[in-house]
Amino acid sequence: MEMKVALVHLASGTSEDLLLPGEVVRKYIGGSGLGTYLLFRYGSPAADPLSPDNPLIFMNGPFQGTGIPTSGRHQVISKSPLTGAFGESDCGGTFGFHLKRAGYDGLVFLGRSSSPVYAAVIDGRVEIRDGTSLWGKDTFETEEALFSAEGKPAGVACIGPAGERMVLLANIMHDGRNARAAGRGGLGAVMGSKNLKAVVARGKEKTVMADEKKVREKSAEKAKFYMEKLPAMTRFGTAGGVALAEQNGDLPLKNWSMGSWPEEVKSITGEAMADTILTGNWGCMACPIKCGREVAFDGISGAGPEYETIGMLGSNCLINDLKAIGRGNDLCNRMGIDTISGGSAVAFSMELYERGIIDERTVGYPLQWGDGEAMVRLLTDISEKRGFGVVLAEGTRKAAEKIGKGAEKYAIHSKGMDFPAHDPRCYKSLAAGYATSNRGACHLSGFSYSFERSMTYPELGVDAVLDRTVDEGKGKVNVGFQNLMGVLDSLKMCKFPFAATRLEDLLVWINGVTGWDMACGELMEAGERIFNLKKLFNLACGLTGRDDALPERILREPRGSGGSADTLPDLESQLREYYAERGWTEEGIPLPEKIASLGLEEFLHRKDW
Repeated sequence: MEMKVALVHLASGTSEDLLLPGEVVRKYIGGSGLGTYLLFRYGSPAADPLSPDNPLIFMNGPFQGTGIPTSGRHQVISKSPLTGAFGESDCGGTFGFHLKRAGYDGLVFLGRSSSPVYAAVIDGRVEIRDGTSLWGKDTFETEEALFSAEGKPAGVACIGPAGERMVLLANIMHDGRNARAAGRGGLGAVMGSKNLKAVVARGKEKTVMADEKKVREKSAEKAKFYMEKLPAMTRFGTAGGVALAEQNGDLPLKNWSMGSWPEEVKSITGEAMADTILTGNWGCMACPIKCGREVAFDGISGAGPEYETIGMLGSNCLINDLKAIGRGNDLCNRMGIDTISGGSAVAFSMELYERGIIDERTVGYPLQWGDGEAMVRLLTDISEKRGFGVVLAEGTRKAAEKIGKGAEKYAIHSKGMDFPAHDPRCYKSLAAGYATSNRGACHLSGFSYSFERSMTYPELGVDAVLDRTVDEGKGKVNVGFQNLMGVLDSLKMCKFPFAATRLEDLLVWINGVTGWDMACGELMEAGERIFNLKKLFNLACGLTGRDDALPERILREPRGSGGSADTLPDLESQLREYYAERGWTEEGIPLPEKIASLGLEEFLHRKDW
């Protein structure tokens, strides 16, 4: 099975097609894996993330366009300007499907255009077109303008004004008001640095499968199963988990410094949204679950806030006004800002204000905990790079370094990536998971915490729900699930229903689509190969085992109340276990024999590093 990628040269406005041979596809699968391979091939760990030398890669997996449940996803890969290391972001919606219909499995954008442009990927051709009239438009307006210019049905990936200004929290948005985001790591700033406003894809090509009957039979079986197992996700979306997260001591509160908030949280749950501002739900391509929220209030109409957004723009700032969170979410979607890092920047600033490290003269207005209007105002300043927003537009790690006065203590990140809304003091496996995630703090790079909450996965040795208060075994469990998540990010499937998806289901699909005879061992080895390849990129960027770290607040300060009042993770012991299980040195470096066993020797001695 070959995969077709367009190499798009923005400086000249030309493109060429590249066929990735079957042996490369089988080795790296697609999506995240092939995207990382292409990042090495056409970029360099030494490149400045915002320079023309840093490629921006959109990559589908082999499941795109097959109808396999939850397979309507794609990956965006580049060197992250937020972290200065490996960057990727997973995204759902419809763009990947339309890119496949347009005749391409991936796009590699090289260089920089001298003026604003957009890429039209239509019926097997890539054309670079003048995007001057789109520059300055928000993401909703951009999609409508491109539909008018290029026709529908189509998929649009675009940046908002934040990406144009190269705000390091900028994301890449898709599907207009339905607002699916490649959200993390500042990849919207990379797009802005290239003067690439948008990509629009449209076509009629269909995905060819080796055994379509077998794929469709398994897809129908699993779609029915997912709908039976996940009705709450359909009714309440990811925000349906907010109340339980608060109860367990997982939900971030007051910049990760507080333990419980039982009464206030009731007004910002998925159930509260359903009772107040919800108007419907929406699903990504090929998804029977449809967890996306549609809301309307006070003149706003569009996607409702997800769990992570409620956690970061809401509870972490002690804001319990659902409409204020919805306004912040709508602003971020339009301007193109990651709500996780955006919310982290606001909570960080509110704590600095409370502690007197910054004041009203610094910001231009008060920043009191719980002030929804101040939250929206500060997000606007960040997206426009105005006032104190100029400092925060660099992310909390760099902002803390500029502010000084001990501000570094209150920037809650790993490798420069702000924490998502799950706490390693609640689910201890997240300690090693966040610290070793190649893109920085990420709950989905291993998704291990789900097995400390309610799930099992016997194929990877989890026969019973894990004790979340115990450190032993948590380093080891991360390895297997990081490898599996690398597979899912490369096949391109949503992770929400994955615990209801057996490895044998994945093999039925992958062999049915490709015609391969892949077995479980080869599939998991591909996941291990992909993870180690990302690690090699980070090592070449200058990261070491010392960067596998967490903030002192998480390691030394108990929450004090709630469902995780007194627990603290032992990161040191988890990492010892993790490195040994990975076959790495005690300093967190892959051993030469491990790299050789995975067939990655070619990446060890690049002269341009």
